[in-house]
Amino acid sequence: MPRPSRPSPTVAPLRRLRLVNANTGETFDGPFRDDLGPIALALEDLSDFLRDHHSGEKTTVDIGVLDFLASVMDAVGTSRATVLSAYRTRATNAMLARTHFGVAENSQHIYGRALDVRLDTHNKGAVQAARTLQRGVGWYPHSGFFHIDTGPVRNWTLDEKGLDHLLLDRRHELVAGARQNRLVLPGMEQSGDPLPTLANSGRVLPGLQQSGRPLTGFEKRGDRLSVLTNLGRGSSLTGARVRF
Repeated sequence: MPRPSRPSPTVAPLRRLRLVNANTGETFDGPFRDDLGPIALALEDLSDFLRDHHSGEKTTVDIGVLDFLASVMDAVGTSRATVLSAYRTRATNAMLARTHFGVAENSQHIYGRALDVRLDTHNKGAVQAARTLQRGVGWYPHSGFFHIDTGPVRNWTLDEKGLDHLLLDRRHELVAGARQNRLVLPGMEQSGDPLPTLANSGRVLPGLQQSGRPLTGFEKRGDRLSVLTNLGRGSSLTGARVRF
């Protein structure tokens, strides 16, 4: 008598992620889990990819938050996500908490269990899908990103604009902009060397001798400046109150 056949166990699908780091420009594109479980080498790469970009420090990333992100992306049919913030040291988290961003003191980012991401499309749908999975989900609709974590179940929405900029390191943009516009004072060309100490000697810097003549167009009336002319072509500010 033939034995009844038993259903074969379901094989876990190969799970992969295609990610871009908004702060470093680095990318990750590959599987992080196979039918045997998490792929150690991929998790090592992701630990580096999702490091604290302020300090360069990294930690072991929670496999659960990677599965969470992959599930959300599958739910809305998107193949790529941009990561704004992942692991944070306590120092970085404290720095962000000093802004009006409302960063939690004991954020899940500190433990490598949280991601702040944006998708090319379907961000709202992704948030709706994420909230069905009973984890931590934050939605920032006017800043164009969302937060997911594997901490306690909770949901929130913040409508403020520009919160994504608080997560991004834009120092390289400022440097590039300064170089492009050559914002360099005469005699202080960019050499790469630190500026010499400017001690308070009371001596006037060369080329800035006091002539005693008022600046053209700046008649002093108390602490109010009158008409400021030549601000571009035809523009002016009248009665602007300026404090120094």
